[in-house]
Amino acid sequence: MRLIKLNATESTNTFLKELSRREELDNFTVVVTNNQTKGRGQMNAVWNSEEGKNLIFSILIKDVNIEINDQFYISKAISLSIYECMTSILNVNTSIKWPNDILAGESKIAGILIENTVKKSKIKQSVVGVGVNVNQVVFKNLPFATSMKLITKDNFDLDLLLNKIIEAIIRNVELLYTKQFDLLDEFYLEKLYRLNVFSVYKDKLGNQFRGKIIGVAKDGKLQVKLENKKTHKFNLKEIEFVRL
Repeated sequence: MRLIKLNATESTNTFLKELSRREELDNFTVVVTNNQTKGRGQMNAVWNSEEGKNLIFSILIKDVNIEINDQFYISKAISLSIYECMTSILNVNTSIKWPNDILAGESKIAGILIENTVKKSKIKQSVVGVGVNVNQVVFKNLPFATSMKLITKDNFDLDLLLNKIIEAIIRNVELLYTKQFDLLDEFYLEKLYRLNVFSVYKDKLGNQFRGKIIGVAKDGKLQVKLENKKTHKFNLKEIEFVRL
């Protein structure tokens, strides 16, 4: 595994993608930075991080070779890896908030951005960006963010944490390579936030409704059963949990 450390970069995902176009990289090449100046989240959201306080990295996953319709299994493998590491360290209830945010209690502690390269209807490689809130304790205008230090009061070694997460990613990506999708489905669903719990949600038009998450479809859409017993599927940004 090749590890590239940067003092600062606009985006570790962008850096790694551009590097992979210029040269042949080893599988699981990692780019990590102390300061990401233009971090990105899902659907062009901005990822803000205090310099030197958090773990910000991207990892290249080569030879994925799965159908486009199965791409959500990449998200499952990565989110399970971060979940496992947070659970092993933090003495707090953790979960995966669909599609791949990691929650500690009710607050977000980690986020994931996956960018795939497609060739002939198959995903050939993925660049996976991960941000974990580690030693930062102030999150301006982010009332539902938390960090490992806020939870434990301890400081954490970012290098040790990176190694632990990379080991978990490599282990879970092996389930992708061997097409053990049933196991990924089972493990992911067990950790899914508010599974089978009636909650209040809001659609993209702002309409509120009650429903419960019953699963995730193969295409990655969230399956929600409404109070009228009908089941709807929602894509990213089409549904939002309402905190009461």
